[in-house]
Amino acid sequence: MSLLRSEAKAALWRWREAIIGLAVAALGLHWVVNLWGILNWMGYPVLLIGIALVVMGLQRGRFRTGGEAPGVVQIDEGRISYFGPLSGGIADLSDLSALAIDPGSRPPHWVLTRRGEPDLHIPLGASGADALFDAFAALPGIRTEHMLRQMQAGGTDRIVIWHRADMPRPPVRLH
Repeated sequence: MSLLRSEAKAALWRWREAIIGLAVAALGLHWVVNLWGILNWMGYPVLLIGIALVVMGLQRGRFRTGGEAPGVVQIDEGRISYFGPLSGGIADLSDLSALAIDPGSRPPHWVLTRRGEPDLHIPLGASGADALFDAFAALPGIRTEHMLRQMQAGGTDRIVIWHRADMPRPPVRLH
């Protein structure tokens, strides 16, 4: 028997890093305000670490869609694997030439464009897709805040989030 409803558990789990960051920041603030000596000075770095955890946790929480889309995503040493009921594939981060989001497909998909390969489509809500945040954050020059805003924007047109600077910008799909 659980004391929390499943929706409350899901919300807590989605924002877990931000909640931990708040707890760390509160501990640091407590040390700064209420204690003297060495713990007072240690409170400042703990407070800063807590604030950094909150910021990172908010980004990760916004990235998680909480959807129940088909398929499973796995990431291993820069290799993204997607195994779905109708499609799938493998993409190395080093081979990506562009990353886009297609909010018009049902469910919305990440579109990974690779050199010399067909695009790999990964539903935002696939199992394990929250690990894509770290993989995408490793792409050179990506703007994570832009990516998070585009995830929430909706619409029907494919939006290019990132493209490799040494390659031409990918064309936008017209159909």
